[in-house]
Amino acid sequence: MSITRRLLGKAALGLGAALLMQGTALAADRPAPFDKPGVKIALVRYLSTGDFFQAYLSGVEAQAKALGVDLRVLDSRQDAALQADMVDQAIALGVQGIIIQHGLTESMKDAAQRAVDAGIKVVAFDVNVENPKIPQIEQSDKDLAKLALEQAVKDNGESWKAGYVYVAGIAPLDRRNETWVDVKKKYSGISEVAQFGTLDNPIANSVANQARAVLQAHPDINVMFAPYDEFAKGVKIAVDEAGLNKKIKIYSADISTSDIAAMREPDSAWAATAATNPAVVGQVSVRALAQLLAGEDPGHNVIVPPTLITQKELIDKDIKNMEDLSAKLPQFAHADVAMPAWMPNPNAK
Repeated sequence: MSITRRLLGKAALGLGAALLMQGTALAADRPAPFDKPGVKIALVRYLSTGDFFQAYLSGVEAQAKALGVDLRVLDSRQDAALQADMVDQAIALGVQGIIIQHGLTESMKDAAQRAVDAGIKVVAFDVNVENPKIPQIEQSDKDLAKLALEQAVKDNGESWKAGYVYVAGIAPLDRRNETWVDVKKKYSGISEVAQFGTLDNPIANSVANQARAVLQAHPDINVMFAPYDEFAKGVKIAVDEAGLNKKIKIYSADISTSDIAAMREPDSAWAATAATNPAVVGQVSVRALAQLLAGEDPGHNVIVPPTLITQKELIDKDIKNMEDLSAKLPQFAHADVAMPAWMPNPNAK
């Protein structure tokens, strides 16, 4: 039998129809409003600088695509008033759901309430909007700090001089600070001799400027607790410049490919970090919002469990990037959180 163009065309049409029917069937298996196209959601961001936030955004985008929703991204670039205005912009756009990513409680509390009053479902990642109707997506920040600090005690004993990088008023940093306070109470030999920190862009370079002065003023520091990877990058710049990389150890939170490279450098001061996969946290943020839209309850505190990642582990397992990390530490690759049976998994192969 000869295959004509007409026959090929019919076959292609048939395949397209089959795929369309398959997609329709998959959508039909999902609860409303995800059984039909046209769902719109918005991501309203406060922080966006750094690898963590790029990876978080990629996770939000991947889960939104898997769900077939229209995602709008509004980025305030650390302008608190603008972020609040952007919530109002999202309301005006007619979205059905909003993810608020970071921000300040005082500026976002009322804005989040306005969205709820407009009938919009809202979740908040790493910003406390003080609203019982809004689930809080968290990295279990206290556990992040606990894992990193337990490793610091394991490596350095129960008595050391510490430099501490902290900016108050940012929910995840405040939660990590609570653990730092508890650890200092538990181990009286740990002495915080300097506290500093800034979120001025570029964050790593701004922190490096501060760290240079701190290291000069406090030559007895032998541990730096920098519980955000951009902070840790800045501290590492200053430590390297001062030639103190063999004297000082850095402990942090969060992880990225560039962080991994920095930790793997010969004689790197960056000893350990505790992290969740930011892309997975982004996916969980969308999934929790989708559950709300579907009339389900993801819980008020949606917590993604963290993993301890040491310099030794990165070297011993030859982990060079985030892909290696997910492949060689499976617990890092996916979190079975906010994952009802109908929810598509963007990581499925």
